[in-house]
Parts: sequence; C-alpha cells; structure tokens
Amino acid sequence: MTDAETVKKILYTPTEAANALGISRSTIYLLIASGDVPSVRIGSCRRLPVDGLRRYVTKLAEERSEAQPSKQAGQPHLRELT
Repeated sequence: MTDAETVKKILYTPTEAANALGISRSTIYLLIASGDVPSVRIGSCRRLPVDGLRRYVTKLAEERSEAQPSKQAGQPHLRELT
C-alpha cells in the first residue's frame, strides 16, 4: 500500500460530492450557490470539504426529525389503527 492510498480525502470534486450524496452534479451546484453546502476554490478548481457535506446531511436529518409530528394524547398512532 502506498502513502497515497492511506491518505483520506478532505476535499471532493463536485462530481465526487454528488456521487457521495446520491444526487446530481447540477444539484450540488445549486446547493453551493444557495450556501447550503460550503465549497472552496483552488485556482480554477471547485472543491467541497467532506466535513461540510457531513454537516449538511446532519442538518437535513435534524430538520426531518424536528418536523416529525409527535404522538399527541388522545390521538391513535397509525400502528394502533391496524
């Protein structure tokens, strides 16, 4: 194993980031433009920090869990109806 194989990437290309998230490259560029996903430029190259992508996914998961309605007293849970 070479040194290059043991070094973990800290920056992804937009294509690599899109593949990692399972979305299109166009969507990555929209997320960059909206400020939802951080990116850096190195010369003419656009790169996305892995930590920034992780924070974005964590934020999405937290927003989803906050949006889930909690079980209110007196209202049957879906499982209880079946």
